[in-house]
This record gives sequence, structure tokens and C-alpha cells, in this order.
Amino acid sequence: MSSELVAESKAGSPVQVGGFSIVPIPGLIIAAAYVAALVVALLSNTLWAVDFFHVVSGALWTGIDLFVGFVIGPILGKLPIPARVEFSKRFMPKMVVIMPALVVATLAAGFQLALQQGYLVASFPDHGWIVASFVVVGVLAVVAIGILEPANLAVLFELRKPQPNGELVAVLMKRFIYTAGVTGAMQIATLVIMTRLATA
Repeated sequence: MSSELVAESKAGSPVQVGGFSIVPIPGLIIAAAYVAALVVALLSNTLWAVDFFHVVSGALWTGIDLFVGFVIGPILGKLPIPARVEFSKRFMPKMVVIMPALVVATLAAGFQLALQQGYLVASFPDHGWIVASFVVVGVLAVVAIGILEPANLAVLFELRKPQPNGELVAVLMKRFIYTAGVTGAMQIATLVIMTRLATA
């Protein structure tokens, strides 16, 4: 096949691997524009602008984690390897650019918002909840950027090889699915903390 690469899956059936971009340029441009707008909001230090980026980015990050962990993950885990590969070729490149931008925006805007509102001082009545939110979000950020993103990239680079290792792809995708489930569960803890702070 001239336009497609063939990889043998763990089950022995051929996996068709077509050409695809690891980092989609249109998505990269949108993510860069989003981060640039975040920088403008942080420099302006306007309450509404900073709060907007924190709430919107956090909501998107939480929603994606929950959807991937509890909806896509279980479905993907039951698909045959060729179907997982086809899905990954289309889904994972988008996650490569979306998630880092959302994580950076949520953390940067959240920290500036907490600093701006005086939430970081020990005398703040709900300071313990703020510390708890930092711990949970910090762990989420480490998992998203330190575990999910490398696993994501490893799958994509493996699929670009002339003879991808189907078994390795299956192992990496299983790691991605399980980790996404863990982050989804931790996002529920984030929702509990944030709603507690909002109604305190």
C-alpha cells in the first residue's frame, strides 16, 4: 500500500496506519492564541478577565477529563486494537494541543485570582480548602503533563513508524485510559472543593 502503513496488532490482524499529523497546525494556532489572550488577561490583572480564564479553562479541563475517563475510556478499552488505532490517530493529536493550554490557563489564572482575592493568606477563613485545591490541581497537572501527555505522544510517534508495534500501542493506550479514569475521579474532588469555596 502506497499511502498506508500496516502494523500487526497483538491479535495478529493488520492495523491500517495512514499518514497523520502529530501536532495539528490549526489546533496549535488556536491554542497559541488562547495562551496569548491569557497572558493579556494576567497582565491586565482585571478580576473579570482572570476569573473568566480560570472558570472557562477549569470547566473545559474538568469536562474533558470526566468525559474521557468515564465515557471514552471504557468504550475504547473494549474496542479491538485496529479500531483503537484509528480512533487514536484522530483523537490524540487534538489532545496534544488542547490539554497543555487548558492546564496552563487554569493554574495561572487560578493562582493570580487567589492572590488577587487574598485567598493565599493563612488568616483566610477557608485557607484549608484553598490548600486542598492546590494539592488536587497540582497532582492533576503532573498527571496530565507528566504522564498522559508523554503516553499520548509515545502512541503517536509509534504509529508514525513504518512498522508500528501493535502490542506497544495497546499497552500505552491502556495506560492512557486508566490514567484518564484516575484524573476524572480527582476532578470530582476538585468540583467538591470549588463548590464548597463558592458557597462559603
